[in-house]
Amino acid sequence: MLLVVDVGNTQTHFGTYEGGELVEHWRFATVRDSTADELGAALRNLVELRGVDLEQIDSSIVSSTVPQLGPQWLEMTERYLGHEMLAVGPGFKTGMPLRYDNPREIGADRLVNAVAAYERTKGACIVVDFGTAITYDPVSAEGEYLGGIISPGVEISVEALASRAAKLPKVDLEPPRALIGKSTIEAIRSGVIYGFAAMVDGIVGRLLEEMGEETATIATGGLAHHIVPFTERIDEIDDLLTLEGLRILFERNS
Repeated sequence: MLLVVDVGNTQTHFGTYEGGELVEHWRFATVRDSTADELGAALRNLVELRGVDLEQIDSSIVSSTVPQLGPQWLEMTERYLGHEMLAVGPGFKTGMPLRYDNPREIGADRLVNAVAAYERTKGACIVVDFGTAITYDPVSAEGEYLGGIISPGVEISVEALASRAAKLPKVDLEPPRALIGKSTIEAIRSGVIYGFAAMVDGIVGRLLEEMGEETATIATGGLAHHIVPFTERIDEIDDLLTLEGLRILFERNS
């Protein structure tokens, strides 16, 4: 059984594969100072809740946007799973040409998403990842990673608004009842949801003008379901895109 782990700034998403099929997946909050032992305990507790035994896991791969946690996952795997974990990073075989000034700057999760999206579409595509930041990663019809766009994410923008404006509360990301809010909370909620939806449509629209309107657009990330229903330029949401990309990259590097 293969363990795939995507360590994000806010959440860690991991899953197990049997062959090419996803068996199960889990999410938990990323704690930046977690030790290898704490990660091992969290992993065991979560997988056993759904009937998976650690002894069934004989291979693994991780991508991490939190530099200090990558080595902890590698140590945890060696100590508790008894094998060497692959880590997405510089020099890793992706099978995708990288049209980036310094490929070492590309976030591991962005690269994994691009590989998964192109493997699915077999053509030009754009991945929009709604995480701590919102990232846009275009891939050419020839399978080249073209670069990217990064903007502040939804949650950190909501937190910044509440912390910098004394009278404005932090709101939950629920669908607005109407465009024009009848209370402060509804007004903020409308501004956040419709505002980010308009930003995503605007950036994706510019990318489509450059790449062609036939380019596929795929959204992923924990907050995609809050924003994408209010957009017009996103074709689909795939919560498991990063996990699938990790599986593909494991097969290319194992």
